[in-house]
Amino acid sequence: MEKREALYEGKAKIMYATDKAGELLVYYKDDATAGNGAKKGTIADKGIMNNKMTAFFFELLEKEGVKTHYISMPSEREMLVKKLDMIPLEVVMRNVAAGSLATRLGLEEGTRLSQPIVELYYKSDPLNDPLLNHYHVQILKLATPEEVAAIEKMGLRINDILTKFLKEKKVDLIDFKLEFGRYQGGIVLGDEISPDNCRFWDSDTHEKLDKDRFRRDLGNVEGAYKEMLRRLTGEER
Repeated sequence: MEKREALYEGKAKIMYATDKAGELLVYYKDDATAGNGAKKGTIADKGIMNNKMTAFFFELLEKEGVKTHYISMPSEREMLVKKLDMIPLEVVMRNVAAGSLATRLGLEEGTRLSQPIVELYYKSDPLNDPLLNHYHVQILKLATPEEVAAIEKMGLRINDILTKFLKEKKVDLIDFKLEFGRYQGGIVLGDEISPDNCRFWDSDTHEKLDKDRFRRDLGNVEGAYKEMLRRLTGEER
């Protein structure tokens, strides 16, 4: 695999072309942002830890029959992935009221929901990623009704797999964001699964083990990421 020109740089990752047209190299950065970029900072070794945790989760999901863009992890900060035609939707799975959902619905943070909620957001920084319903998705021609149904079904399946697995690690999966793309006529999971886009709470203490520690100035941000990596892989950093 030969690394070539940078194609895109986001808040947390850089995408590079490779010598294979259907493969990309993802480089994970230590940069941290919150509030759609309003707050910026750095979390030491975040890129390394997120890369390793994402690879772990993708391998777990692949074993359960969920198709992902993951191919391999050439280095601690790099992931080789299939090139997807990304669907500009952020799919948020919610099991417990927290963050914007708690505010929107007037629920106390930590209230367990009677069933998982699937929310769709338009992936658009200029518009601040607005919440959408199925009608909006169709008007904007972001995905077909069949694709939306497949995405929501996959999201619920992923939620079920990860919720059960993490419970064994004494971690509650509060909510998390997924992104999907088209690949060879089907829908495939892309992006990442890490403390950057998930809310992880310790099952006993409810301590936050995710980027909320950065968003809310709770301190010990690096420690939370290290603890999640340790619980998943046994690796001590």
